[in-house]
Order: sequence, then C-alpha cells, then structure tokens
Amino acid sequence: MADEHKAGEASKSKEISQKKEDDKFRYTAAAFLTGVAGASMLGGFGMTLGMAKKKDPHMFNKGMMGARELHEAGGALAMRALGWGTFYAVTGFSIFCFCAWKLTGSKDLQDFRMKAGSILPRIPKNNPPQSRTEFEGLTDLLQYLINEDERKKQEQMKTKLAGPD
Repeated sequence: MADEHKAGEASKSKEISQKKEDDKFRYTAAAFLTGVAGASMLGGFGMTLGMAKKKDPHMFNKGMMGARELHEAGGALAMRALGWGTFYAVTGFSIFCFCAWKLTGSKDLQDFRMKAGSILPRIPKNNPPQSRTEFEGLTDLLQYLINEDERKKQEQMKTKLAGPD
C-alpha cells in the first residue's frame, strides 16, 4: 500500500515538473518569436528610412525637422495617417462583424458559429491527401505547381480535342 502511494506521488511530481518545463518552453518560445518579430520590424523600418534619406536627403531633412514650406513634419503626418487608418480599419471591421451578427439573428457565439457554418460552403476534407504535401524547399514546391498546371492544361486539351461524344 505504501509503495502504491509513493508511486502515485512520484508520478504526480513528474507530471508537475513536466508541466513546468512545458510552460517554461512556451514562454521562451514566445519571447524568442517576439524578439525576432521586433528586430525584423525595427530593421525594416530602419531600412525604409535609410532608403528615403538616400533618395532625397534634402527633403528628408525638411520632413524630419519641419519647414515653412511644409504644413507639418513628416513624422507627425505619418502618425496622424497611421492613427486614422487604424481607426477606419477597426471601425469598419467592427461594423461588418456587428452587421453579420445581427443579420444571422444569433444570440451567442455558439449560435453564430452554427448559423455561419450552415450558410458558408463546406470545406472538403483532404484525408488522405490526393497530392504531395511535403516539399524539400520553395524551388521543389514551385516546380511541382508548374508540373501540375501543365498536366491539367494537357488534360483540358485532350478533352477539347476529343469533343462531345
């Protein structure tokens, strides 16, 4: 009886330690992906600024500092445009979602999911897959797509040449 109790405690402690390791891995992975995304975003922004400055340094400096000829500095104009763009995008999509919700007459999210599922077309299952699903790289994928397109065109030509029987 005592051995069973000790075995049960050992398995519970093993499960807890495994869960802690899984959580630690998730947080580490999330931090890594966030760091990579942030670095690439900063890099892209920096490269864009560098290209703009290289293209026309005089106007770039005027836009950064503001000048009499310009009504407002380039940075302020960009931030205002970003703010309005974000406002329009969020408002527009919210209105679209609200209208879709009201048009279906749904009471809750589960009801909306069921009604939307009955209205939208079914996505066919591809199990087992009817074509290749693994590729060595982008070149392999593109070559496969080209070959499949050529094969489909040849099949269409054969059916056109055969004509209606």
